[in-house]
Amino acid sequence: MNANHHESSGPSRTQQITLRGPAELADALPFVLGFHPTDSVVLVALHGEHGRFGGRVRLGIPRSPREWASTADHLAECLVEGGSRAGARPDGIVVFLCQDPAPGETGRRVMERLRPFAQRLRTACGALDIPVYEALCITDGLYFSYCCPDQRCCPPDGTPLALSGTSVMAAAATYAGVQVRGSLRDMEARLKPRGGPGDEEQRAALDASAASLVPRILEGTEGQGREEVREATLRLAREILRRFVNPKPPNSPKIPNGPGSQAGAAGALSTARPVRPVVPARFAGATTAAAEDAADDALITAEEAAALVLGLQDRVTRDRAAEWMEGWEGTAALRLWRVLARRCVTPYQEHAAAPLTLAGWTAWSTGDEPTARVALGLALDADPEYVFARLLHQACNEGLDPESLRSCLRSERDDRAAAEQETPSPSKRTRMRATRRPGTPLTLRKPGRQTGGSERRAAAGVRPGGPASGRPGSGIPRHGGQRGSRSDR
Repeated sequence: MNANHHESSGPSRTQQITLRGPAELADALPFVLGFHPTDSVVLVALHGEHGRFGGRVRLGIPRSPREWASTADHLAECLVEGGSRAGARPDGIVVFLCQDPAPGETGRRVMERLRPFAQRLRTACGALDIPVYEALCITDGLYFSYCCPDQRCCPPDGTPLALSGTSVMAAAATYAGVQVRGSLRDMEARLKPRGGPGDEEQRAALDASAASLVPRILEGTEGQGREEVREATLRLAREILRRFVNPKPPNSPKIPNGPGSQAGAAGALSTARPVRPVVPARFAGATTAAAEDAADDALITAEEAAALVLGLQDRVTRDRAAEWMEGWEGTAALRLWRVLARRCVTPYQEHAAAPLTLAGWTAWSTGDEPTARVALGLALDADPEYVFARLLHQACNEGLDPESLRSCLRSERDDRAAAEQETPSPSKRTRMRATRRPGTPLTLRKPGRQTGGSERRAAAGVRPGGPASGRPGSGIPRHGGQRGSRSDR
């Protein structure tokens, strides 16, 4: 089988490695995904006579066996339909079941426990006339084959996985610049609240911000409060982006209060105490992801994080924040969105959909597709109906080119900047709005291909950064982090 890492950038687009047998397939999985999957079922499509790797789908293994049948049908349909939309229906499928043993459980016991799920996945693919060439269980440093009856190569007690970095696949991936970013569990931990004493402080800050933002949006002339909150949210976010690049010394002055600033419980979008964006000494020179994230957390107060989390529930604000997608802005924005996702403590978990989606978009835009898929998957866990996350997740998984969306966002930004430099008359303002027809959906193109008019429309006719960015949404943030507190999705 030929593993063609067509979704990665750089030399790996043309690098091909021939994989022979279950051992090399098991070793290849982290390089195909970009991370070590944990507690996951993965289906990888194969194409052509030599079994070239194509699309793939991944999902957490359902805890209840009663869900295995529906999950198997859903995954098989998603993989086959995705390939068909791309014009390449799979010729075969490889199934991976990855799960660590529970306390006191052996790897062989895990394999036997998951055997009915593997069989259901095989029959679900067969029902779509696509054969499963191999089904592997990877657990406890071993791999087991559900398809190979030869105990000489696939003994019943499992076969040890190759040592990390010693295989042909590892050498080829290193040469091609393909990076494996640790385990899925570690990647998700960077995007989830960690629990601890700080949660109560963050929860109180979120409650206070929700209580102060709602009156500002409801009071005053129509749309004025929402627009003020929007501008204050973006102003604070820009300040924090710069703070990531150039941390301020301990004696730096307090951010001045302006329109939309927060002073005590009555304000909305600045700090309630002086900002001390300094990396603690214990994090200096640290290289681990946990230490880097802790250093980033130290740059943002609970009040600032709360104000940004609540402000990003507005779709227009979120779409404008999505413009920070390249260069130093993209690098700093990804760090900011991670911090905000970690601050969405109970009962504000659903509010994490916005920063998680922005994290996924920024990672995808900057070429980090594994991180993008993980972030977008968590966004859909937080809110399965979050349209922006659904569109991006589908586009990323289908290998579409993010440049079309980047171009759209650049155009929106340039048009807005031009409008701000001039004070247009009503007639000019009308002409500017007419340059993009309302309701025109975003079109994401396959790499190297032009998208015609028959391209599949985005779900619900919604696209990020679209015509709605010129007008306020209909919803408002609500106290307590309940569903419906976002304006649009």
